[in-house]
Amino acid sequence: MKLLVIDCSARLCAACVHDAEADRELGRAVLDLGKGHAEHLAGVVGDAMRAAGVEFSDLGAVAVSVGPGSFTGVRVGVSAARGYALALGISAIGITTLEALAAETRQLSGLGNVLAALDGGRGEIQAAVYDQAGAPLFQPAVIDLEQAVVLARQFSASLAGTAAELIAAELQNPDLAIGPLAATADIGFYARLAAKKQPAEKPRPLYLREPDAKPQAGFILPRSTREDR
Repeated sequence: MKLLVIDCSARLCAACVHDAEADRELGRAVLDLGKGHAEHLAGVVGDAMRAAGVEFSDLGAVAVSVGPGSFTGVRVGVSAARGYALALGISAIGITTLEALAAETRQLSGLGNVLAALDGGRGEIQAAVYDQAGAPLFQPAVIDLEQAVVLARQFSASLAGTAAELIAAELQNPDLAIGPLAATADIGFYARLAAKKQPAEKPRPLYLREPDAKPQAGFILPRSTREDR
């Protein structure tokens, strides 16, 4: 089965095509955008498909990063993946950024538990712990630095993600293994994880905190009634 894989959860707008049976990447395209994923994603997907030498009719499933990450980027990626799946009549698979970061860290540091942690700002850390097989030991949640340190010690975990150095500084362990300090993993790790998953419910964005931008109640116009017209 050939998989189309999409990640818009952070700065990158990335897509790749992965052959699940051969466990081989066929082609990829990656742009470092910061913003503007919605405008560029279709082009990135097209470039990845051309690099892989496959048509949309060759795809057996589509996978996508569901976050946590950029609210807008995650929404763009998930919406696109569900749209491709619906149009092509194939399954859509969701992969969290935390499990992908953990998978990349295990490859770099060897087998073991991994605490994947993203700096959410305002003292918040979005984190999860995975064992050497990728099974969750602590489900994705918003925690503080003290709780993250406790988890790292409890599970003797390696660290990954944008909050890894912050946690490592508190642990003061020179032998501690630290993986990628990025907000997302290489697109290939999403593909390998997706190839091993059975399609379940449709992917949905994983938002572990409220968005920074919220409507201001004072600027909401009252709804008019028939009598007001």
